[in-house]
Amino acid sequence: MGKYSVEENPVLKHTFEFLLMVIAFCELLDARKKYALSNQLFKSGTSIGANANEAQHAESKADFINKFKIAAKEVKETSYWLRLCECSEHLPNCTPLQLKLNEIEKIINSILASSKRTGIKP
Repeated sequence: MGKYSVEENPVLKHTFEFLLMVIAFCELLDARKKYALSNQLFKSGTSIGANANEAQHAESKADFINKFKIAAKEVKETSYWLRLCECSEHLPNCTPLQLKLNEIEKIINSILASSKRTGIKP
């Protein structure tokens, strides 16, 4: 629960990189007039990093865990929207986003598992 820069903190680094990828991908969706999908993906994809960042300034250990639980849920939602993009023949390739999201999911799951091992309860 400390204050870290993006470069010093792996979860912040990966979620920030993912955020930039999401922005670029959503611009491609917007160019194809897929505004509803773009909006949904933008909201869930950017929420992951926002919650990870908020966790760094949590008021308590329970708040820290709660922020990461929300981030984990947003990972699942984002994965859903990317899966939809993947299955559509008319949308840009989203494989790089899916790979990055898998990395982020592993980091978040590790943080949550570690928090459970230390006996922290929300």
